[in-house]
Amino acid sequence: MLTYTNGIADMNPTPPGSIIDVRGIEVGHDTDPRRPTGCTVVLAQAGAVAAVDVRGAAPGTRETDLLHPSNLVDKVHAVLLAGGSAWGLDAASGVMAWLEARGVGLDVKVGRLPIVPAAVLFDLLVGDARIRPDAAAGTRACEAASTQAPREGNVGAGAGAAVGKIFGIHRAMKGGIGSASVTVAGVTVGALVACNALGDVIDPNTAQVVAGARAADGLHLLDSRRALLAGEPPQPLLAGTNTTIGVIATDATLTKTQAHRLAMMGHDGLARSINPVHTMSDGDTLFALATGHAGTHPGMMVLGTMAAEAVAMAVLRAVQAARGIRMGDLYLPCARDLLKV
Repeated sequence: MLTYTNGIADMNPTPPGSIIDVRGIEVGHDTDPRRPTGCTVVLAQAGAVAAVDVRGAAPGTRETDLLHPSNLVDKVHAVLLAGGSAWGLDAASGVMAWLEARGVGLDVKVGRLPIVPAAVLFDLLVGDARIRPDAAAGTRACEAASTQAPREGNVGAGAGAAVGKIFGIHRAMKGGIGSASVTVAGVTVGALVACNALGDVIDPNTAQVVAGARAADGLHLLDSRRALLAGEPPQPLLAGTNTTIGVIATDATLTKTQAHRLAMMGHDGLARSINPVHTMSDGDTLFALATGHAGTHPGMMVLGTMAAEAVAMAVLRAVQAARGIRMGDLYLPCARDLLKV
């Protein structure tokens, strides 16, 4: 679980728990060995009350309309996060097939229909863009799912993620996937976030840039916020070539409307750990799942605060756990690499 005693600014912090600390949740990754890309599945096979909040202007999603509080279906059986941009949404079909084979899904009389919302990030600038997650990748992620703490960094949906691309991909750094959890009064909120942000990643406790756009020498962090305010122009960007996507889960008992509010408040964690965030070139999307295993909750004020904290910590973990990569003439160092300079 989350601990404040060692300080999250350390590059080797005490592990802050993960989303699998939430009862009823399993996580599995599939990472493509041919290039840095992959997908990550969050399973809730018994069903979880679900919602979503999309803040980025260029999202790539599937089955998000049904999660609106006014719409009929209130529970999902998995959420899929993937690289590969819109092509990566195909991986959700593999998740559906895996769940259907196990009799998991909504009873529609003629069969069990698994409900699997999904969101994707754009990692096509890293390696061969023709390689992206497909239905088979989604199935493999399900086969790998467990209640063990999920791997972080260059795996699953975070395999090809990069951060700090506001001044061009060649001045960016390696992003990744991270997870964290917070427990208060016997209720747990966890988050799993694949960070492929346009902006920099900020340590939420110190407000210091940890990873992001590099200075022209490539050896030091630039601080995109200060550079933009000082008048340095961003590089023209193709919309949707970034995006931070994730899942917030809790064992609290929530209504669909409350789950929606939890997803909304989770974005406060993105705002504390990414700058700039929710841009026209990002598709920032957070899902919320409530398994109900705790049988209660400490109130939405506390739960929302927990969600924002878990999301912020998961973003930080994503870049702390990442490792630098080189693909041809593209070099994306990680946070650890710059510390060695």
